Amino acid sequence: MTIIRQLPDNLVNQIAAGEVIENPAAAIKELVENSIDAGAGCISVTLRQAGKSLMVIEDDGIGMSSDDLKLCLSRHATSKMLDDDLLNIGSLGFRGEALPSIASVSRLEIQSRAQGEGDAWIITAKAGAIADISPSSIRQGTRITVKDLFYATPARLKFLKSDQAEMMIIKETLNRLAMAYPDIEMRCEHDDKKTFHYRSETLLERISSVMGRDFQSNAMPIESEVEGVRLSGFASLPTYSRGNARAQYLFVNGRPVKDKLLMGVLRGAYMDVLPRDRYPLVALFVDLEQTEVDVNVHPAKSEVRFKKPMIIRNLIFHGIQNALREHAKTSAGLLPNQTVHFQTKIAQAPKVNYALPEMDFKPQARIAEETQIFPIVDEVESNDITPDYPLGSALAQFHENYIVSQTKDGIVIVDQHAAHERLVYERMKDNYAQSGVKKQILLVPEIVNLSQDHVLMILEHQSLLNDVGVVLEAFGEGAIIVREVPAILADRLNIQDMIKNLADEVEDIGTVDRVTEKINYLLATMACHGSVRSGRRLNQSEMNELLRQMEETPLSGQCNHGRPTMISLSLDDVEKLFKRR
Repeated sequence: MTIIRQLPDNLVNQIAAGEVIENPAAAIKELVENSIDAGAGCISVTLRQAGKSLMVIEDDGIGMSSDDLKLCLSRHATSKMLDDDLLNIGSLGFRGEALPSIASVSRLEIQSRAQGEGDAWIITAKAGAIADISPSSIRQGTRITVKDLFYATPARLKFLKSDQAEMMIIKETLNRLAMAYPDIEMRCEHDDKKTFHYRSETLLERISSVMGRDFQSNAMPIESEVEGVRLSGFASLPTYSRGNARAQYLFVNGRPVKDKLLMGVLRGAYMDVLPRDRYPLVALFVDLEQTEVDVNVHPAKSEVRFKKPMIIRNLIFHGIQNALREHAKTSAGLLPNQTVHFQTKIAQAPKVNYALPEMDFKPQARIAEETQIFPIVDEVESNDITPDYPLGSALAQFHENYIVSQTKDGIVIVDQHAAHERLVYERMKDNYAQSGVKKQILLVPEIVNLSQDHVLMILEHQSLLNDVGVVLEAFGEGAIIVREVPAILADRLNIQDMIKNLADEVEDIGTVDRVTEKINYLLATMACHGSVRSGRRLNQSEMNELLRQMEETPLSGQCNHGRPTMISLSLDDVEKLFKRR
């Protein structure tokens, strides 16, 4: 007597539906991806009760013939693979499970007319039971109607969220696809109300349609390529950020994916220009040979695996860093009610020697004195204006914190504390880099217990850790011993936590940026305390000195905490405010 039995096809499809179709958004994603793969120029999504009772996906793609329509509800039948190579997938959908899985748990109807054919056809399925194909009337393309999703598996319905919550997931899913294919017109309607309507747009326009129109004026283009891997897209200026990481998108060969490396790499790339609780807005597109990435990792196709992940990580990191350097003196912001949108990009000023005095790390009480950049000079007449400088010439200070300067075509307003904070911080980093990382030997070396895997990962980065001031070695099995740490951190460092966090970071994203991040965080804190404070009155020469230093200093468009150091108004902007234009 055998105890193993072959499951019936309908039950197999329901099990597959549990893996692939976990909620209405997953079903909609599969169907819209099919429309994209079919070459659709316009895709329409109509929903009732967040897709639970009804979803209709209609496209103007190449459609299906009667023979194709008969096969499309069979498991593992697909038009997306030209051969049997699972590592060479050039389409979004490829498993051949979505349609039969949806059909097994709902009432499904598919109408389609193939390109160049005069006849249209319809096929229906109810809880996996497929009816015969019959003639229909539909223009070229495909219309798929799904009613009563999960009615055949009522237990799954109990785990669905409210309509509002499910609709948020659906909109996020569709937005990701919309960003990946900006040339496709997409519309969505829910309970007879328009959710969105994206017309065919440029990439930046589509990203801005999804993220908000302000993104378009505050975005840095990202372009980079190495070893046949191309990175493109847009990332926000540091001064345009959010309090969460929801607006961070990664696309691989046109496929929206979720990858834990993205957040870590972005954190490292923006480390010097954003506080820890702020997040940039990004939409990055990685394109590479199909054989270099495995998209067959997750049933919902939301994850991928790269053959050479370090190349991807480095490409993203350096792509963002290059853009930040290129826009290092760009600051962005908004006036109340979005009256005027503005950003300033500073051209390189003539080289002037306004160097900060040499210094080493000393008590904070002396930092302000030792990082003083203002010469003691007599007041200069206010009409002595030389507007040829990128940041112009100082006119006045108001509220003892803001400097107004006149440029060739407008005015610039500078936050004196935020600006000087960046100047001091960059100088402290330069000094730190030039003199190397000063290490301090621990009187009692610290033993840190880790898993053996984490020990091996840490030891792989032993040389790099030594460069940033952490000297360690193996200490038996499952432990390391730390003998030296950066001197600047010695009296305030929890070595156990630091090493364990380093191990976690190496495992997550393959880098050890946390030590450098912590060093820079302390330098930034000292720079903040050592900067020109709000409330200090400056004479005109001091204000101009600050402007000249800003023109020469990297990343001077924002302070160490990601706030803008300056805003710019062109004469046109000012005249708009006064209704002259």
